[in-house]
Amino acid sequence: MDALCPSPPGPSRPQRNYERIGEGTGTSFCQTLIHLLKGNIGTGLLGLPLAVKNAGLVLGPVSLLCMGVIAVHCMRVLVKCSRHLSGKPSLTYGEAVQYGMENVSWLRRHSQWGKQTVNLFLIITQLGFCCVYFVFLSDNIKQVVEAANATTFSCQMNHTNQTQVLVPSFDSRLYMLCFLPAVILLVFTPNLKYLAPLSLVANLVMTASLVLIYFYSITNITYPIDLPKVGRAKDYPLFFGTAIFAFEGIGVVLPLENKMQRPQSFIHVLYLGMGIVTFLYISLGTIGYMCFGEHIGGSITLNLPNCWMYQAVKLLYCFGIFITFALQFYVPAEILIPPVVARVSPRWERAVDLLLRTILVIFTCALAVLIPELDLVISLVGSLSSSFLALIFPPLLQIVTFHSEGLSPLATLKNIVISLIGIVGFLTGTYIAIESGATSASIYRIVCSFL
Repeated sequence: MDALCPSPPGPSRPQRNYERIGEGTGTSFCQTLIHLLKGNIGTGLLGLPLAVKNAGLVLGPVSLLCMGVIAVHCMRVLVKCSRHLSGKPSLTYGEAVQYGMENVSWLRRHSQWGKQTVNLFLIITQLGFCCVYFVFLSDNIKQVVEAANATTFSCQMNHTNQTQVLVPSFDSRLYMLCFLPAVILLVFTPNLKYLAPLSLVANLVMTASLVLIYFYSITNITYPIDLPKVGRAKDYPLFFGTAIFAFEGIGVVLPLENKMQRPQSFIHVLYLGMGIVTFLYISLGTIGYMCFGEHIGGSITLNLPNCWMYQAVKLLYCFGIFITFALQFYVPAEILIPPVVARVSPRWERAVDLLLRTILVIFTCALAVLIPELDLVISLVGSLSSSFLALIFPPLLQIVTFHSEGLSPLATLKNIVISLIGIVGFLTGTYIAIESGATSASIYRIVCSFL
C-alpha cells in the first residue's frame, strides 16, 4: 500500500528499495499471488451476475473475457513502462506517469500534473470503493434483520423474489448511519498491522462464503434456460461500469512487484492470478444470472434464501467487507492527510489526523446516502474513475514512455483503441448511471426530509 502513496519530489528518479514489512527478502511467489487475488476480489465480484444480465447471457461472458484480456494487458504495460523508466521495480503508478511524460519535450513541464492526476483518480477510486462498502453493508444487514422472523433451516429456492421480508425495518440509509461510528473507530487504527489477524479471518470467511454462493447457484439452476442472449443496448454501459469496477486492481500491481523477492517473476504471478480472477468473474457472473435470472440483485448475496446458513453467509461476508474498509481507506488517507498534518504544531498532529479521518469517512458515507442503489454505485465508480486507471492511462503511458525510441504503428494504434474504449465507457457509463435517476431522486428525497 505504501507504494501507492506519493513521495516527495526529488531532482532525480528514485532508485530505492522498499521496506519489506515483516520480511528481510521480500514476498514469495505464492504470497504475491495471494495478495493479487485479494486486491482484485471483493464486492465487484458479487455484482457481476447483474452485469451479465445487462449485457446478455452470451454477450456478457464474452465481454468479460475481452475486458479481462485488455485489463491484464494494461497491467503488463504498466509494469513494462515502470521497469523501462526506473531500471528496476521501484516506481509508483504516479511516478511512472510523471517520468513517462518527461520523455516528451512539450509535456515535461507538466509532468508533476500527470503524477497528481493519477493520485487524484486513486483517491476517487478508493473512496468510491468505501462508498460501495457502505451500501453493501447496509443492504445485506437490512435484509437479514427484516427476514429474521422468517429465517428457517430449509434452504429452498425462491425464484419469484429474493429473501422474503416479513418485518419491514428502517431505510437502508439509516443503516449506513448506524455503521458510521463503527467505521470511524475502525479507521482510527494507528497501524494496519494491528488489523492483520482480523484481516486473515476476514479472508477465510469471505472465501468460505464464496464457496457456498457458488454451490447454491450451481445446484439451483433451472432448465430450460430462457434468458436473453444479448441485453438492451442502453444497459450495456452499466455492464461496462460494473465490469471495470471489478477489474480495477491495477493500483496494487506496482506495489506488489516492488515487494517481491524476485520481481522478474512478477509477470508470471500476474498472468496466473488474473487468469484465476477472470475465470471467477466469468463463472460467477454467468452462473448467478442463470440461477436467479431477471430477479438478480445488485449483489448476488441479496438473492440468497431465508435460511440460517445463507443468512450467515451474508453476515460473514459483511464482516470481511467491514475489515477491508480500513485497507481501502488507507490509500486516500495517506495521500491526503500527511500534507495537512505537517502544517500544524506537533501537539495538534494526532487530533488533526483523527479529525480528517472522521471527515473523510463521513464524506464517503454521505455519498453512499445520496446514491443508495448498490448496482448504480458500483457502475458509477467503475465508469467514473476505474476506467482511467485501468484502461486510459496505461496505453497513453506506453506511448509517451517509448516516444523517443519509437513505437510501431500497430502498437500505437492498439494503445489508441484501448484508450478510446476507456473514454467511451467512461462517458456512457457515467451518464447512464446518473441518468438512471438515483442521484437526483435521492438528493430530492433528502432535501424534502430536511424541509
